[in-house]
Formats: sequence, C-alpha cells, structure tokens
Amino acid sequence: MANLKEIRNRIASVSSTMQITSAMKMVSAAKLKKAQDAITAMRPYANKLTELLQNLSGSLDADTGSAYANERPVKKVLAVVITSNRGLCGAFNSNVIKQCISLQANTYKEQEVHFMAIGKKGNDILRKKNAIIANHSKVYDDLTFDNVALIAEELMKHFADGTYDHIVLVYNKFKNAATQILMTEQFLPIVAANSESTTAIDYIYEPEKEKIVMELIPKSLKTQLYKAIRDSFASEHGARMTAMHKATDNASELRDQLKLTYNKARQAAITNEILEIVGGAEALNG
Repeated sequence: MANLKEIRNRIASVSSTMQITSAMKMVSAAKLKKAQDAITAMRPYANKLTELLQNLSGSLDADTGSAYANERPVKKVLAVVITSNRGLCGAFNSNVIKQCISLQANTYKEQEVHFMAIGKKGNDILRKKNAIIANHSKVYDDLTFDNVALIAEELMKHFADGTYDHIVLVYNKFKNAATQILMTEQFLPIVAANSESTTAIDYIYEPEKEKIVMELIPKSLKTQLYKAIRDSFASEHGARMTAMHKATDNASELRDQLKLTYNKARQAAITNEILEIVGGAEALNG
C-alpha cells in the first residue's frame, strides 16, 4: 500500500484539478447563456431568408440565374472546417475533423478536396496531411457579422471564378447544452427549393425578381456562414461545460476513493504501532 505522504499529495493534486475544472465549468456556463441567446435570436431570420432565397432562385431561368446557383461538374471541393480555438470540450472538435476526413475518403473520393479552417484545432490537425488554403481562427477574437462577411465573400469569390465547384460547411449545430448535432451543409452552389415540398406563392415583385435575388444572395450566404459559426460557438461552450462537469464529478469521486485509501492506510499504520507497543510490553513483562 502506498505510504501516507504519497496519498496526501495525490489528494491535494486531485483537489486542485477539481477546483480548476469546476471554475472552467462556471465560466463556460456564463458564456453559453450569451452565445445561446445570440444563435436562438438569429436562427429564425436566417432560416426564413434562406427559404425565401431558395424559392426565388429556384424559379429563375438558367440564363438569368445567379452565378452562385450554377451547378457544374464537381472536380474541386472546398470544405470549411468550423472548430474551436481551445480544447477541453470533449469530442466537439474531433467529431468535426473525423467528418471532414470521411468526406474526403468517401463522399468526395473522386474529387480534389481542400480545406478552409475556422478554428485553431481543425487547422492544427488537418494541415499535417491536407491542403489548408486559409486559416481564419482570429474571427473568434471579435465574432461579428462584418468579420464573418469577409470570409463569406472569399468563399463566394472562389466559387464564382471556378476555383472550386462545390463548397460545404462542416460544424456542430447547437441543440442544447449537452447535445450538438454534427452538420455537413452545402454552402455553394445555392440549393434550390424542392418544388414538391413547397407551395407556390404568387408574389408581387418590386423591383424585378432578378434584381431582388441578386441583392439577397450575398446577404443570405453571409448570414448562413455567420449562423453556422454562431451555432458552433454556442456548441463549443455547451460541450466544454458538459465536459468540465463530468471531469469535476470524476475528480470528486477519485478524491473520495483516495481519502478512503488514506484512512485505511492510516488505520493500518496505527494498528501496527499498537501491536508493536503491546508486543514490546509483553516482552518486558516476560
């Protein structure tokens, strides 16, 4: 059995770790509330804007349609990998990275796949064996619509000039603090609405429908990317809060086990001392 000093040191170490994980849990819980409010507030607007754009662009002729809706043979694919800048959030980052590797090995095995990283964790792992065309990890330092819009414009340019034929977003969608949904979402070309699942609406357009679509498309794409990053940001804090909660519980359980071991070792040491004293006394009496 380990000596008492070693056990005391382990108890102190585990207690210190438990204090750190508990503090990180509380910090993530505070940040989660703000991030959750932000994504919950913008999600209905982003979804409605995307739905409206799909309905309008789907009814345009091929000649008058947007360059961002053009379907062409897919030779080069760009996957936008949205992860976090920091770890200690369970499988949050590894799930996204595994999905990207799976897309490259299976879904797009016949195509050339490149990656754009939003988040240090995705960039650090994927760059070892894959082509990373850009790393926009600093966007988390000031996560605003304007800063994300610059990234969206870069993606639109890559598609419009034919550098990439297909662009997808890979990220974690926020459901609740304990649940994140892994998403692979087509960014470009724009997905037209399914005519069978939508009801035809007789809109009155002012100005012309084509002009409305041309103005809506950039805004919708920027909003779509901003929503995905906001979803991932909220999911990160939820995943970290859950991971730190479990780590705190595990540390507490381990500390209790160590205390029990310490008490047993201490009792054994005391018993041995008593036996030695009794044995010595009997030897003197004899």
